[in-house]
Amino acid sequence: MKKYTLSLIFTIIGLQSLVAQSADAVFLRYFEASGGKKLWDSVATYAVKQSYKGGTAADYDLELQASFNEKALYKAKTILKRTFIYGVRGNEGWRKVPLGTSDKATQYETNDLSDKEQINMRRELKESLLPFLDYKEKGYIATLIGEETINNKTLIQVELSGNNIKYNLYFDKNSGLLVKKKTSINPSEIITEEYLNYAQSAFGIKYPSESTYTSTLDKRTLKVNTVATFNEKIATELLKR
Repeated sequence: MKKYTLSLIFTIIGLQSLVAQSADAVFLRYFEASGGKKLWDSVATYAVKQSYKGGTAADYDLELQASFNEKALYKAKTILKRTFIYGVRGNEGWRKVPLGTSDKATQYETNDLSDKEQINMRRELKESLLPFLDYKEKGYIATLIGEETINNKTLIQVELSGNNIKYNLYFDKNSGLLVKKKTSINPSEIITEEYLNYAQSAFGIKYPSESTYTSTLDKRTLKVNTVATFNEKIATELLKR
């Protein structure tokens, strides 16, 4: 009887360990640590404002506004006081390029995004928020790589890949939050983001508010400050061509 009981205990422990070590379990733990899966499932729109600072003229601001129901994303990048606007909605994709100088009222020239640019923006619709959000619907594969210790902190790494993109995601084993993301877009560019602090939105979801951003293309590290809101109304004109 003792042998049977011990065997049962070890079997249960083994099953619990297996569940705890699955990629989906790591993702679920993140959802729960950052507000709860139910709250995440209720997200219909989001807005993000970010500043990327490295102490040079190439510093820029980025604004995103997205609607899942409308399959629409507005992206505005402001650099050297000029704002470039990109958008997708349904089957449409466009770019608005500012004309003239920054000291005059801005007029825009509008043209179509290429097929590849539209595909990338539609991918960004959810992946700018979380790369593993509804990842199975996109045909991605999540693989648990394992644990590693960095700066005396135990991290769990998950690799997410598909559609010519790969993410290496590092989660804090204690908190369950994402602390590092490496994005491989192509062999020549790897983007590394490290999340230093989280803030809680009025909606209740936690998001990375302070981070760093490094690309192998320009080889400089930028400090990023982020403010995010969820399920607030998006101005209609932003999601129109």
